[in-house]
Amino acid sequence: KQWYQRRVRVLKIQMQLASQIPGNKTTALQLAKNLYADKGIKGLYKGTVVTALRDVSFSCVYFPLVGIGCQYFASEGDDKFTSFIKTLAVASFAGASASGLVTPFDVVKTRIQTVTPGVNTVTYNGIPDTFAKVIKNEGFGALYKGCVPRMSVIAPLMAIAQSVYFIGVAEMLFGVQQKKY
Repeated sequence: KQWYQRRVRVLKIQMQLASQIPGNKTTALQLAKNLYADKGIKGLYKGTVVTALRDVSFSCVYFPLVGIGCQYFASEGDDKFTSFIKTLAVASFAGASASGLVTPFDVVKTRIQTVTPGVNTVTYNGIPDTFAKVIKNEGFGALYKGCVPRMSVIAPLMAIAQSVYFIGVAEMLFGVQQKKY
């Protein structure tokens, strides 16, 4: 599933760029064919390493924040509903924090995956080169472009994911006995 999603994201970025060119009627299939013709199968894997860096870094921040936050806010007298609400809040905060911190990797990923049409465009050659060129040409703040919208999308997603875990959906689906707290 993730393999497919990553390929679709590469095409999505290309479609968004193509739509900015007046009169352009390029389809996703045409873009996929062009990408394959220009870059081969490697073109569809462009940005995989930086995507992994982003996702692993996110997890390294998110999961400890959730664990520590849930322990910190837990009270012996909490009923199930109160614990659930606390989990939602902690997961939302952790998701927003983690996504904000790893936004530079997301910006670099998007730049690497973007084939910008036109003359005098910046070309990127790997992760360090992309970081350096973004900072040099646009300033350090450019690494955080889109940070707030990204945080506002990720926060509720992580709250929902953590709440599904909290209520034991995975345990029910896989027939695992849920722990009693």
